[in-house]
Formats: sequence, structure tokens, C-alpha cells
Amino acid sequence: MHIHKALVVLALASLLVLGTAADDEPVRIGVVDIDQAISSTDEGKAAREEFARKQREAEAKIQPMVERYRELEEDLKAKKFVLSDDALYQKQLDLAEMRNQIQNKMKELEGQLQVDQKRLEGPLTKKLVEIIEEAGKSRGFTLILRRGAPGVLYSREALDITDVIIEKYNQKS
Repeated sequence: MHIHKALVVLALASLLVLGTAADDEPVRIGVVDIDQAISSTDEGKAAREEFARKQREAEAKIQPMVERYRELEEDLKAKKFVLSDDALYQKQLDLAEMRNQIQNKMKELEGQLQVDQKRLEGPLTKKLVEIIEEAGKSRGFTLILRRGAPGVLYSREALDITDVIIEKYNQKS
């Protein structure tokens, strides 16, 4: 899948180079680190702090269940040789049920955290993309790539325009 995306990006870059070579315009390529840009803006810092708070809340919700599970597990280990087979079997079932409850709660909380992250960072990313497009047009870039995107294996630091995008973002805010 990643190889396919890399080939598409490579083909697109080749077409752009060939297309602009016919116009005798220099090819200008920029690279932007969206995550760094989000982390460097005031709104992005606030969103990341809010997300970290939500992560701590989620951990606090699951922690009592985990502690109770550990207590039951230790109790079972301590008493497993003195319990009857039926009592031992029942305690093992109780542990398995609690483990399933913990796993289900963790999946639920992870899903909610993903939704919260998209809700917090989505508008920032959309605004950054608009600013990147505007900067690309006004500064004459042929192509602006996202750092870390499939197909971008290496880029020189001189191509990185993240600071320019952060500056423009902060000016608009």
C-alpha cells in the first residue's frame, strides 16, 4: 500500500517537473511538518493540552478496574491451593469476565480519544492546509509535500517551510 502511494507521489512529481520544465520556470518544492506546525501555534498547544487532559481522565476511569483486577488476581494466586475446584473455577471465570470488561472499556476510551483528537485538531489542520495552499501560490511553489507522508523518504532541511506556515498561521489568528 505504501509502495503504491510512493509511486503515485513519484509519478506526480515527475509530471510536475516535466510540465514546469516546458514553461522554463524553476521548480520550487517545499516540505511542511503539519504536526510541528500544530504544536507550535497557540491554538495547537491548547488543543494538545486539552487532549492530554482527556487522556488523563480516561486513564483515571480505567485505573480502579485494573487495580480491582490485580487484587482479585493476587487473591486467586494466594488461595488457589486451598479453594475447591468449583470455587477456583468460579474465581477464574470472574477474572476472565473482569479482563474482558477492562479490554472493552479500553477500546471504548481509545475510540473516544481518537474522536476527541480529530475534533480538536481537525479545524487546525484544515486552517493550516488553507494557509499552505495560499503560501504555495503566493511564493510560487510548484509542489508542497507533507513531511512524513507516504512517498517522502528524504527532504533537505532547506526545503522545509514549516516556520513560514507557522508564522502565517499566527498572523491570521
